[in-house]
Amino acid sequence: MFDEDGSLDPLLKFLLYAVLALAIGKMVWEWLTDDVSRWITVDLWGLIADHPWWTGFIAVGTLATLTLVTRLLSFRFGAGTYAYVGDGEDYASTAAPGEAVDPDVLTFKMKQLAAMTATGFEQACADLLARDGFRRTRRVGGAGDLGVDVTARDHDDRLLILQCKQYQNPVGSGHVQKFNGTARLHHGADVPIMIGLNGFTQPAIDFAAHHDLILMGRPELKKWAHGQHLYDVLGIPSTTQ
Repeated sequence: MFDEDGSLDPLLKFLLYAVLALAIGKMVWEWLTDDVSRWITVDLWGLIADHPWWTGFIAVGTLATLTLVTRLLSFRFGAGTYAYVGDGEDYASTAAPGEAVDPDVLTFKMKQLAAMTATGFEQACADLLARDGFRRTRRVGGAGDLGVDVTARDHDDRLLILQCKQYQNPVGSGHVQKFNGTARLHHGADVPIMIGLNGFTQPAIDFAAHHDLILMGRPELKKWAHGQHLYDVLGIPSTTQ
């Protein structure tokens, strides 16, 4: 009945809305055919013809009010929209320049992460690192990134290298092997982490375990996105966390 984020199952929600819409539609239709048609064609039209200026002011005011309410609702409930500010720039999608992200506010549902663009998903991971107090958090993914999407340093000055895979299917061993070839040797990662929105294949998991790579699958990502510290989720010790 409920999905993994605690929301009502989409199919059940659709059916409930459909029944409600049909009931409301029936009542509205009866009301329209009985009373409203006469009110529009006779009473309202007469009022508009007698007072055109007042009618115009009321219409403009109503439109402005609806626009303001729509924007407020969009700001309140719209989450997960990101604008990439360019290679080499610090994250800046959820706060003003130089302003820290509030750790009590920044969380994501899994369906929000799934709906993002690849760039937005990478930026979300960068913002979550910043939320957890990591320093010099940067989204650097793009053409020729050589396996690095996000970089950061923890309070022990260890370098984190993240590769973020938003694939619909589990990440395969080939991608993990490529990450292994660049994360430490090329980028000098102290903590190499590959994130798979929908997990990893068993060969990929076995390869990562053999080469001491850290994989964050869907269960771990959900805990991190819902507010738990990255190192707590992955069991990574930190002397100054």
